[in-house]
Amino acid sequence: MTDLDTNSWQGIKSEVMRRISDRRWQPGDLIPGEVELAEEFGCARATVNRALRDLAESGLLDRKRKAGTRVALNPVRKATVEIPVIRKDVEARGKTYSFDVLDRKGLAPSAVLQQQYGLAADTPLLGLWTLHRADTKPFAYEERWINLSVVPKIVDADLATLSANEWLVRNMPLSRGEFTFSAGNATAAESHLLGCPQDAAVFVANRSTWVVDDAITAVRLVYGPGYSMKTVV
Repeated sequence: MTDLDTNSWQGIKSEVMRRISDRRWQPGDLIPGEVELAEEFGCARATVNRALRDLAESGLLDRKRKAGTRVALNPVRKATVEIPVIRKDVEARGKTYSFDVLDRKGLAPSAVLQQQYGLAADTPLLGLWTLHRADTKPFAYEERWINLSVVPKIVDADLATLSANEWLVRNMPLSRGEFTFSAGNATAAESHLLGCPQDAAVFVANRSTWVVDDAITAVRLVYGPGYSMKTVV
């Protein structure tokens, strides 16, 4: 970190997030105290406090008076919007969940992705196309890319057994997300996969997540006719 970084709470926040992302600090770990971090970074304790407080408000840290600060065990549960796990959604409906990875390949970011997510032209991406099922029937079709410069370990994960959706929720902390929900019409390919008529009304969810300033993943989910979503605030 530069001198400028270590004298700004945003820089301290960024460094703490990197240590969590790199698993240097694991979920549940007690991290160094404010005084120790201030000495390490050469900044005021108040600067460290501001950074840690911001991360605690986002749900990535768990701060308790006299007990110190820990990396949250389940940060997604404290986030403003929970990243849904499709398996849990299916099982909550009393159905059996399964999925198939239809295709998987390395990608280079398109010009649109470079501009939208601030990716370099040589950023390695993993593309995944997945069909999620409920009681063997199509439930949702997923198109996803993952930033391998941020999540390199996912390359070795068994994504045929644990979906990328669930693997990322379990293993990758996030600092913010962007969500878009809309109605759409099934394309020919989507109607074939979801078992519905072409141009049928479908529910479309687009989601992207970030760790500090680095995009983690972007996903487009298409749910068949009749799908409904429930949120709890």
